[in-house]
Amino acid sequence: MSATAPATSVPAPGTEASPTAAPTPADTAPTAAELLDFVRATAADADLVARLPLDPENRTWVQLEGPGGSEAWLIGWPPGTGTGWHDHGGSQGAFATAAGTLREDSLAVRLPTEGWRTLELEDGVDRYRALSDGDGRAFGRHHVHQVLNESGAEHAISVHAYYPPLPLMRRYSRTGALLRLEEVERPEDWQ
Repeated sequence: MSATAPATSVPAPGTEASPTAAPTPADTAPTAAELLDFVRATAADADLVARLPLDPENRTWVQLEGPGGSEAWLIGWPPGTGTGWHDHGGSQGAFATAAGTLREDSLAVRLPTEGWRTLELEDGVDRYRALSDGDGRAFGRHHVHQVLNESGAEHAISVHAYYPPLPLMRRYSRTGALLRLEEVERPEDWQ
C-alpha cells in the first residue's frame, strides 16, 4: 500500500477478548464467507469508521484485528485514488465499503503466479462492479483486481480482510489487453 498511514492497530467489532468467548483453534482458518461477514460488520461500525484520519491527497489506513488470525485494514480513499492492478499473494479475502462508492475492476481468469512478465488477456475476462455503503464481496486466492474511488469530491472508506495474512502483493500495469508484472511487495513495504 503506497500512502500515508497511521501506525496503529484497533480491535474491530467482535474481536475483543471476552471471558465467555470460546477459544478458536489456531488451525481454524476463517472462510471467505466469515471474512465477508467481518468486513461488513466492521464497515457498519460508525464509531470505528469515524476514527480513521483522512488525508485530502493520499490513502490512509489503520490495521485492525481480523478474525481467526486474518489481516484486516480500515482504508480511507481520497477522491480519484486507487490501488492499481494487484493480487494478494495467494491469500483469500473480502472487502466492504463503509462510506462512499468504490469501483472494482477484476479479471475473471486465473493467472500463473510465476514464470512470466507480460501476458495478453483474452476478450471477455474483465469484470466491473460498484460497491456503495454496506456493499461487500469476497474473493479467492487467485484474484487480480484494482479498486478505485472515482468520485471527484468525496472520500470513500472501506474495510479489507485477508487470510492468510498477506505474504506479498504482486503489482501489475495494464495497457489494453497486455498485463505486465511490475513489482512484488512484501509486508515490510506497507506496514
